[in-house]
Amino acid sequence: MEGLSIRFLSDLPLQGQLLLDCSHDPWLVLLSYVIATIGSLSTLTITKHLEQVHRRSMRLIWGLVGGLCLAGGIWSMHFIGMLAFQAPVVIHYHLATTALSLLVALAAALLALYCMSMAQAGLGRQLLAALIIGLGITAMHYSGMAAIRSPAHAYYHGGLFSLSILIAISASFAALLIDRYVRVGSPRQQRWMRCCAALVMGAAIAAMHYTGMAALNLVVPDGTPLQLRSADNSLQLGLIVASITLLILGLSLAAAWIGHKLDDKDRDLQRVNSLLVQLDQAKASLEQVAHYDPLTELLNRRGFNRVFAAALEEHAVTNRSLAVMFLDVDHFKRINDSLGHDAGDELLRMVAQRIRLALRERDIIARFGGDEFCVVASLDSNADPRALANRMLEQMKEPISLAGRKIVMTTSVGISLFPQDGSNADELLKHADLALYQSKGSGRNVVHFFNPHLKQKASFELQLEEDLRLALQQDSGLLLYYQPIIDLRSGTLSKLEALVRWHHPQHGLLTPDRFIAIAEANGFIDLLDHWVLRSACLDLNNLEHMGYSGLKIAVNCSALNLGTDQLPGRIEQLLRSTHCPAHCLELEVTESALLSNINRAIGLLESIRALGLSLSIDDFGTGYSSLAYLRRLPLDTLKIDRSFIQDVVNSSPDREIVHAIIAMAHALHLKVVAEGVETVEQLAFLQERGCDQVQGYLFSKPVPLAEIISLFPPHYRPLERVASGS
Repeated sequence: MEGLSIRFLSDLPLQGQLLLDCSHDPWLVLLSYVIATIGSLSTLTITKHLEQVHRRSMRLIWGLVGGLCLAGGIWSMHFIGMLAFQAPVVIHYHLATTALSLLVALAAALLALYCMSMAQAGLGRQLLAALIIGLGITAMHYSGMAAIRSPAHAYYHGGLFSLSILIAISASFAALLIDRYVRVGSPRQQRWMRCCAALVMGAAIAAMHYTGMAALNLVVPDGTPLQLRSADNSLQLGLIVASITLLILGLSLAAAWIGHKLDDKDRDLQRVNSLLVQLDQAKASLEQVAHYDPLTELLNRRGFNRVFAAALEEHAVTNRSLAVMFLDVDHFKRINDSLGHDAGDELLRMVAQRIRLALRERDIIARFGGDEFCVVASLDSNADPRALANRMLEQMKEPISLAGRKIVMTTSVGISLFPQDGSNADELLKHADLALYQSKGSGRNVVHFFNPHLKQKASFELQLEEDLRLALQQDSGLLLYYQPIIDLRSGTLSKLEALVRWHHPQHGLLTPDRFIAIAEANGFIDLLDHWVLRSACLDLNNLEHMGYSGLKIAVNCSALNLGTDQLPGRIEQLLRSTHCPAHCLELEVTESALLSNINRAIGLLESIRALGLSLSIDDFGTGYSSLAYLRRLPLDTLKIDRSFIQDVVNSSPDREIVHAIIAMAHALHLKVVAEGVETVEQLAFLQERGCDQVQGYLFSKPVPLAEIISLFPPHYRPLERVASGS
């Protein structure tokens, strides 16, 4: 057997040739199958590992290792199979040709590994790859067969030769398909499928080899001495091949296992890094949410407190001044009520932008919520807090386009200064807020600085609030004073207007202008109104028993209470509990309270009037007096404000206004009460103009009920006393 030529049985000489009967050692056949299986398992394992390697250099290294593994497995299986081959002639192997067959095996293995590690390919491309790989394996096998050196000559059976090539190609195609299939499923399922695939691939490789061996026929000339033997150097060759194979496969599997563990750790590290990145992003997001206002992207109160504390500490160390400014958008609620909250949000964003434009880069700005902003400005030698505040007010004077309208908004500003107005954040913020309250109370769109008087006033009002709440809870200190209302036709006492007073333990007798606003601002004006109404009902019952039949008491109703739907029910319950006749009560409301929501007010007044109460509009003429709404309201009485009566004798315009109001009221079938009557001349004018009733100091100032009883006994005619001058 010499050279790489392949001869078939059809070329066999007719004379002097003897076909040898050959066999195989079954144990070595089994060993060759085991080696082919282990080689296949190593290749599949490395192919799986290649999917998880991303660096190009490492992919090249692992590809080479996988190629050596597969080539070593196929090549070792081939030569162990050759060792299993037993023929009755001497057999040697040519080393150069053997090495050539190993190189061919390596080339086929690398090609196979490349195809198996590629992304999913089509069926045609897989068939082409299987054809190339199968031909490479066939070339390896038959180049290895060409390494045999023996007196016998090798002839091949043509059919079996072709079948071996077909098996090589089919085995290659099956290996590519199996490699794709074992990638599906859980890791445990993939491991089992990889083992099964290795068994199938090992069987296919072995089948190709032994089909090729079955195609081999050894022919010797007549007279050649024969004896059944294997290769004479089979033991040494077997040890070398087995050692190389086991070393390569063992190292490859160990390397794949170690690489898999390293990759797992690398993936775990990447996941940890990814989680750390996500954690940093989440932390940044939480930081943004926790310290910044999502609407205006300014600092919120929490973020401001942190930055402000640092700025305050820095300025305390360097002995520099700070200005703390509170800003409030004037009448912001109107925007939300008329244009909606979306428009209100857009307005706040634009206000924030304009405030920022008026400030310096180093100034701090925050939104505390609602329409309230806070600015902290460092005061250098040339920095004037009033000029800075005025710049912000000027920025707001530019019209704002909102919901298709051009709107001009104003802001009120309150300022406190560090260190003169406070040494810590709480004091400075509280004092700036007090200054802002002063700005809003001074007509808005102005700037006010904090001064100690504001703090004293706030402290005084806080104390009054606590004391007033306690007085209502304990029903102590509150008094009802009454001012008589005289009927000009009968000359008798017609009504009493109930006016609340508060006898404070430290500050003496307080009039309503000192504490009504406190009750309204702190949410218990309903309790105060309820106390007044209940006390008036009880006094009415007493007056009825004293002979004052038909006398009415007029009670003022707060604008805030007129805005609640529960008011009629409360009045009805109070009338039942005090057994007071409803027709003896008159409820007085102001124009401003009615006009804030005229449609709602009409419904409430109709419900109250249905209970039997009379209704009166107080201080008429001081608001937006209009027949358009006056004729719609279910009223009984109209009270002319005292400001029109004071100079009615000497002022022609006042006389004309009063005369017009009386004529208008009578046209609407309303009775007219004139407030603030202090002189006989005023009384005469009102009588001449047909006014129905009057009240004022001419008859009596507001006094306790006991004095009313002594001054105005039943059936007394105070008008006659005044007319006589007594």
